[in-house]
Amino acid sequence: MKFIVSSSYLLKQLQVLGGIINTNNTLPILDHFLFQLDGNALTVSASDLETTISSKLDVESNEKGSICIPARLLLDTLKTFPEQPLTFTVEDNNTIEISSNHGKYALAYASGEEFPSAVELKDPTTTIVQGDILATAISKTIFASGNDDLRPVMSGVFFQFSSESLTFVATDAHKLVKYTREDVTAGQTAEFIMPKKPLNLLKGILAGSEEDVTIEYNESNAKFIFDNTEMICRLIDGKYPNYEAVIPKENPNKLSIDRNQFLNSVRRVSIFSNKTTHQIRLKIAGAELNISAEDIDYSNKAEERLTCDYQGDDMQIGFNSRFLTEMLNNLTSDEVSLEMSLPNRAGILTPIDGLDEGEKVTMLVMPVMLNN
Repeated sequence: MKFIVSSSYLLKQLQVLGGIINTNNTLPILDHFLFQLDGNALTVSASDLETTISSKLDVESNEKGSICIPARLLLDTLKTFPEQPLTFTVEDNNTIEISSNHGKYALAYASGEEFPSAVELKDPTTTIVQGDILATAISKTIFASGNDDLRPVMSGVFFQFSSESLTFVATDAHKLVKYTREDVTAGQTAEFIMPKKPLNLLKGILAGSEEDVTIEYNESNAKFIFDNTEMICRLIDGKYPNYEAVIPKENPNKLSIDRNQFLNSVRRVSIFSNKTTHQIRLKIAGAELNISAEDIDYSNKAEERLTCDYQGDDMQIGFNSRFLTEMLNNLTSDEVSLEMSLPNRAGILTPIDGLDEGEKVTMLVMPVMLNN
């Protein structure tokens, strides 16, 4: 088997696929890219058993065949080439030879049959979403998902599709984000939990892309099809917690404030907070927000006063500054609103401006108990 391909075009595609390969695989074959040649179409795949991603490339050839090439070695080699055509030729001595303008490089390959074959989806349901909408939905939620192996359902993002809207939810029991698009809908109702790794990969590939992504899914797997790329991954098994029950409905105390000012203030004050609890205190009275933190062990303390727009009773509430910073960082609006009911009930953070038509973001942060 033999084919000719542009070095930078091949590298660009392989770097995307390489994101799925684990650094320490139990199966040595998973350290390889699978190359499947059929005339001038070359399909390259990478897998970690849970997720398989493949891309179709245009090459010059009229042959057929399939082989596995060591991924790290190939990527490291391709990164050093300036743009030029490369010729790949399978030799008799179980090596594949790459010829460039200036040299020849031979590497051992494995048989294409050893590579695990991707799952076929039986009776999938299909939904179509624009690439950048999906990328935004992922980046707005994924940071809030958990890392607890004992609760795998919370380590992914919950996709909820209906004929009215698409909703994406992530939570780690301390913070929760719900992102809804009412301008995109699905043909029928469906729910599934997507693992974090393939989502991070999709987020990177689809950022800013206006192409449509076709999502096919059934009980156990989901497949994303776009451009010349297909990604199929196993879903997280289990029932997602009833997140609606956690979101407090009555929140009479409402604070509106400039997001950047609030974020910078929380960041500064949190430097002086206790290193294990990261606790900061918000004290709101009238049009004044007082943000303070104290680390009694080291006699460090800080306090800042900000003006804000506030309707409600005077109150004091404590938050973990890391969660608050992450959430404020993830929003892009100029102004945010923080709605609260009681010092022991969750606060709800929402952007006031900067959203597209039909786009909604609700962030929920659990308070920490203040020790007076």
